[in-house]
Amino acid sequence: MNDVTRRFVSAQTKTNIPLFKAGDDIIVSQKIKEGDKDRIQNIRGTVIARRHNNEIGATFTVRKVTDSVGIELTFPLHSPNIEKIEVVKIGKVRRAKLYYLRDRKGKRAKVKEKK
Repeated sequence: MNDVTRRFVSAQTKTNIPLFKAGDDIIVSQKIKEGDKDRIQNIRGTVIARRHNNEIGATFTVRKVTDSVGIELTFPLHSPNIEKIEVVKIGKVRRAKLYYLRDRKGKRAKVKEKK
């Protein structure tokens, strides 16, 4: 990577990102622009995947269930539209990707909390 690219990447990356992994419950505060107004929407869900660690193109996928309908949202980690990320609960899991939660319902779709 040349010097110009390195400076650009370091200017775009965020430094205030908490440590989280698959299985954790998080709250993502996302900026939403509606017309000429800006507002912040909080999305709480379980992280089912995290890709590319902390690189500039890193993403994470959050899954939440609302009215028995599963919603998955994929966020770029270093996006300027993400205001903050809060870790609510640390999950006890043994896998890096939790795609099997898509097929589960009710209590079976919950991730146990790490003590």
